Amino acid sequence: MACLACLLALAFVAAEAQQMQSNISQGSSLTPTTNSTWLSRSGLYAFGFYRQGNGYAVGIFLAGIPQKTVVWTANRDDPPVSNNATLLFTGDGLALPTAEGKNYLVSPSGSASYASMLDSGNFVLYNSGREIVWQSFDHPTDTLLPGQCLLSGNELFSAKSEADHSTGIFRLKMQNDGNLVQYPVDTPDTSVYSFYSSFTDREGENVTLNFGADGHLYLLNGNATNIRNITDGGLPTDEGKLYLMRIDVGGIFRLYSHDLKKNAIWSVEWESSKEKCVPKGLCGFNSYCVLIDLEPDCRCLRRFESVNPGNQTSGCERNFVADACKNRNENFTYTMEKLENTTWEDSSYMSLTLSDEDDCIQGCLEDCDCEAVFFDGTNCRKQRLPLRYGRRDNGTSDRALIKVGVPTKPDTDPRIVQPGSKKKARKWIWIGTAIGAALLVMVLSISSYLLRRKLFSGETNPMIENEMLEWMESDRSTDDVNGLQNDGKLGNNLTVFSYASVVAATTNFPEENKLGQGGFGPVYKGKLVTGQEIAVKRLSRCSGQGTLEFKNELILISELQHTNLVQLFGFCIHGEERMLIYAYMPNKSLDYFLFDSTRAMLLDWTKRFNIIEGIAQGLLYLHKYSRMRAWELWKEGRGLELMDPTLKDSCTEDQLLRCFHVGLLCVEENAADRPCMSDVVSMLITETISLPLPTRPAFITIRNVIVSDVNISRRELQIISVNGLSNTTVDGR
Repeated sequence: MACLACLLALAFVAAEAQQMQSNISQGSSLTPTTNSTWLSRSGLYAFGFYRQGNGYAVGIFLAGIPQKTVVWTANRDDPPVSNNATLLFTGDGLALPTAEGKNYLVSPSGSASYASMLDSGNFVLYNSGREIVWQSFDHPTDTLLPGQCLLSGNELFSAKSEADHSTGIFRLKMQNDGNLVQYPVDTPDTSVYSFYSSFTDREGENVTLNFGADGHLYLLNGNATNIRNITDGGLPTDEGKLYLMRIDVGGIFRLYSHDLKKNAIWSVEWESSKEKCVPKGLCGFNSYCVLIDLEPDCRCLRRFESVNPGNQTSGCERNFVADACKNRNENFTYTMEKLENTTWEDSSYMSLTLSDEDDCIQGCLEDCDCEAVFFDGTNCRKQRLPLRYGRRDNGTSDRALIKVGVPTKPDTDPRIVQPGSKKKARKWIWIGTAIGAALLVMVLSISSYLLRRKLFSGETNPMIENEMLEWMESDRSTDDVNGLQNDGKLGNNLTVFSYASVVAATTNFPEENKLGQGGFGPVYKGKLVTGQEIAVKRLSRCSGQGTLEFKNELILISELQHTNLVQLFGFCIHGEERMLIYAYMPNKSLDYFLFDSTRAMLLDWTKRFNIIEGIAQGLLYLHKYSRMRAWELWKEGRGLELMDPTLKDSCTEDQLLRCFHVGLLCVEENAADRPCMSDVVSMLITETISLPLPTRPAFITIRNVIVSDVNISRRELQIISVNGLSNTTVDGR
């Protein structure tokens, strides 16, 4: 009876619509660039082409609101079509002509005479007797509209992303046993994989999910009896209010409303879960979900790396080669990394009754098949990789212990992949250009001296530099500052933070407050007693960044305070702890948005242009108005003053100057003048090679009149240059 009720509701909508809608006759066609849609009578809904990726998809969307919202897609997993495609309506349905014939997107149960795009959002095909032979309401994708039903045995599948409406990784199924359940895709319909249920599994067959005009989502059994209210309903039903139910990209299904009168955005009226880490499969293998500012973020297991940093569902892989368990090697050993308060899918192959964690650890270390264990205080469950469906759950005492390989003698076992090296290798393949290589040589040679002497062109702030260096060289803790109280001030408005204040601000550095892992240690979110949000860069003891590097970074950044640069508030030293306190960036870094297909949609052109302008303003400050000027010393023949004083006794001056020279050639404004990598190597190791004279680097805000003509070669440029100085003129960019 529930199916009958659903059909009666649709029949009423269709009968009413026949009197209200204009008909689409056989032979009508659409193209992406000209006549692209068939509109409903009010213009609220449209059937036709919409942009997807580099082409077009065919579907139904809300055309009458500023936010074009797709509610149905035909053959959603087909590749997008080109802008010269044609959609043709025939008696056999809707087809895209192809070289092989016709690709039918809609195939009715009988001959179709005409079609209508209804104001309900339903696209309907009729035969000559005005009977429905096909309707989109019978074939939902990820969305239900008021008046629509999800029949027993049918499913909704999430979209891949906000911009890509092909099938995603979550599903909502109206099961034949009467239960409405959410699962990851490609999993059996069993409770171990579910992450939402209506708990109506004993209500029998023919239960349907129904959607009322007042926002009411409810289940009817085979006798048309309401067996469960998913939402309460009772929302306004006037013509100025729209509703839709959708299983979102993130796996949670929600009831949305949109107020047409106020030109508003979609608002959430109800959601299956307020915990965005609940959907299983949101994070890929060997990674777990953590909420950061109520948004889900996928973290790799320790000693694991992301397979694809731009795709959280890609999961993580080891950064070590795990074949040494059975092949004993004195240069290699295993240890167990602990991960507290996490839940995972239990796919254990053995469970031991143990109350001691050390016994659980030892049992895994002695078992070559064991790659992880879950320990809850009484049971030790041995696991093989990969682990999946992991998420942070502070309500559980469960902990995961992961077996990881570590070298006993670093760099002696070729099977050991040093942490981070996979990622770095991929990165350097991309950016391993002449510029990067030569600048790296320069940075290694002059790192500390650039910050402490004439690179500042005599314009350093002596108070901050002298006070900071004198104070830090005394190796004192910020908890006992002579002449400064805890959380006192240095120059440049820098604060000397006490260790206690930093611990309090970060609530003792818990994993859930971790924002990321930098090259020299983790970064944590915190909040000062003033309410100011901060990011704490906690330098690892084994990071390789010692007191000298810490001083350099502090001095450098303190001199570079600018509205378009991340602000440094201060620092903290406590024993071996070295911490830098920055302003917290609530919108995260740019790559968080750009390399995620869903979040990228949040950055429209206006936002991106504003970001571009902000970056440009920051660069202008660094290159023109800050006190550091990587060219003036070279131009004045004082290049040796760039040398780190610790190299004074060991440095070969000619080689040092050659490194500086090559570095400047690698940042020439005219890209054609920059040497390739093979030339860079030759320039560095062959002293007999005569090096061309460098011109001002591209980041100097002076335009080189000569090189603006790309037809002038470097040889001609050298002839024009006098005494090593290029003929230049100041010109605004």
